[in-house]
Amino acid sequence: MAEIFLETHFPHQKSYNGIQFPSVLSPDPKTPLSLSRFTQAIKTQKVFLDSLLHKSGAVLLRGFPVSTASDFNDVVEAFGFEELPYVGGAAPRTSVVGRVFTANESPPDQKIPFHHEMAQVPEFPSKLFFFCEVEPGSEGETPIVLSHVVYERMKERYPEFVERLEEHGLLYTRVLGEDDDPSSPIGRGWKSTFLTTDKRVAEQRAAKLDMKLEWVGDAAKTIMGPIAAVKYDKTRQRKIWFNSMVAAYTGWEDARNDPVKAVTFGDGKPLPADIIYDCLKILEEECVAFPWRKGDVLLLDNLAVLHSRRSFNPPRRILASLCK
Repeated sequence: MAEIFLETHFPHQKSYNGIQFPSVLSPDPKTPLSLSRFTQAIKTQKVFLDSLLHKSGAVLLRGFPVSTASDFNDVVEAFGFEELPYVGGAAPRTSVVGRVFTANESPPDQKIPFHHEMAQVPEFPSKLFFFCEVEPGSEGETPIVLSHVVYERMKERYPEFVERLEEHGLLYTRVLGEDDDPSSPIGRGWKSTFLTTDKRVAEQRAAKLDMKLEWVGDAAKTIMGPIAAVKYDKTRQRKIWFNSMVAAYTGWEDARNDPVKAVTFGDGKPLPADIIYDCLKILEEECVAFPWRKGDVLLLDNLAVLHSRRSFNPPRRILASLCK
């Protein structure tokens, strides 16, 4: 199936130990390609695609015949990964078709800081897909960065801080309104967070996530942790910077939430602001940010890669799907 998947390059890639990040696959321009032939190729070349994802951490599929949300859903299904329902996440999203929903719907002028998807809850996706249905008017990239590189740089620069993180983990606190607040990057209300309108059911679902839930009028205060901030990636045999520390500290802000209080050490002590902002600099230095093109499908290994979103000028429509 070599005529279907050609490894290509673009100027935004970085190289780590001779491995391109992300890997980029495009079809042979001489080979006519339909959506059904593309999805069949995914199924027959699954071993190759899985190994490429494991090696690089991110695979960009560019130039394939994927035009609509339904096409994207077919591509996700072809990979055969089990679906992970979006329970416990913070972002406002809308279901589109099948396993596909919108990426974070917060306003275009807002940045979404670097994070591993759902790193603040015990059950998180192992993989996630993004699809560019409508190219951004300008900007609007989804920068990605290798987690182990961030860990190594932080360990080298702040060994005592990283040691404390590894010992105590992190505590995340968030106040959720009853309904979604589309003006906030963390504006998912408790009803859609827990997929229920019943407070008792919400409490049960929070408990399953090992999350403490306190009612403040019609709002819900959730406390998660202490939860590990650094994990060990067994399949790659390396430590990873698996947390939402920078995202929470710099971005969990709205009418109900103060970002400085949103995340602390696991023992409740405050985090040092200067180190958080230096970590943000490291993330920016190491990231790859490429302009989206219509039809792009980006597959990320959530254990290897953090992602973010830059502000943009509309239009822009990026869709997503999460896998166990």
